[in-house]
Amino acid sequence: MTTLALFCKVVDNFGDIGICYRLARQLVAEHQITVTLWVDDLASFKRLCPEIVVDCDWQQVDGIYVIHWRDQNEKYTPNDVADIVIEFFGCEIPPSYIEAMKTRKPVWINLEGLSAEDWVEGCHGLPSPQNGGLTKYFFYPGFTEKTGGLLMETGLLQQRDQFQHNPFSTTDFLEQLGVTSVEMSGIRVSLFCYYDAPVLELFHAWQVNGAVVTCLVPEGVAREQIEAFLERPAVAGTSMTRGKLTVRVIPFLPQADYDKLLWSCDFNFVRGEDSFVRAQWAGRPFVWHIYAQDKDLHLVKLKAFLERTSVRSQHLTDLTLAWNRANDKPVDWGTCWQRVERENSKIALMSPAWLESLVSHGDLATNLLKVALSITHQNRDTQPN
Repeated sequence: MTTLALFCKVVDNFGDIGICYRLARQLVAEHQITVTLWVDDLASFKRLCPEIVVDCDWQQVDGIYVIHWRDQNEKYTPNDVADIVIEFFGCEIPPSYIEAMKTRKPVWINLEGLSAEDWVEGCHGLPSPQNGGLTKYFFYPGFTEKTGGLLMETGLLQQRDQFQHNPFSTTDFLEQLGVTSVEMSGIRVSLFCYYDAPVLELFHAWQVNGAVVTCLVPEGVAREQIEAFLERPAVAGTSMTRGKLTVRVIPFLPQADYDKLLWSCDFNFVRGEDSFVRAQWAGRPFVWHIYAQDKDLHLVKLKAFLERTSVRSQHLTDLTLAWNRANDKPVDWGTCWQRVERENSKIALMSPAWLESLVSHGDLATNLLKVALSITHQNRDTQPN
């Protein structure tokens, strides 16, 4: 059976481990790969997967072997090296592991971050010779056929459709989160953002403009701003209604339940990479809060996606740029939101065509294994007889 080692350093709290956990789980369940997931932050992992034991060096969850990656100084032998070695976003595999790779010669892939920029197509699949006869290959997720595609489990869209087409599914799920029938009757919005999003400005607009809004916020998200609105600790089960807005704090959800939250809402605010991709599969209008980078490089990535997607709405673009503080102009949040609110149904109708194009490129896990198999065949062909 093929073995795969996936190395993950948590930088974005949940985005990095969210992607790696989802990928590892799919490789095990759908491709029968033996996966070892090396993670340096088990506390963040536990928020997404409650079965994780934080003080455990080695454990098995969902068929994945999870190792607490504590430092770079452990010693490894060629027998420790997997057939396929993936480092997520250039996280620097331990030197001793790389030294052992020189004997084993595995397929070595650097899984990069998601971007809609044009240059990604030219870099996807490129080899990078390393010391000791090793070669590292760069794999770029993306939105075109010349990239690695997006993470998507088999049957995901069918599961979503079954959930969304059954009104009792949404009602039952939201009731389990403490959402009342009155709160369900308005516009339902999920909020997952970084701490510096202009949350209170948008909250103020929701209180006095447009339709009634219920905002569902996972515990721990934008905590200071949420507590300022609630005037109390932002623990799961807490809620406050002011004007036309109700804010309800819900538990931080495992990945499968977070998908259901996105499916249950009329509009979703998401952040980073993992929830950004899941919001697209949800087929509902959304705003992306991108992870900030030096010199505003993140805004280049944000605008590249807005230009790439076929879900086009100038009002949605304006709201997205304002949410990411992409310009210095004052924002009229009430007008900005009302314009998007009026177009919400129209925006949602654009999603199926966009999703069809994404599905046509294949899913990331399958594409990654195809690349690994191709590299393996190349290596065999170039070996001397």
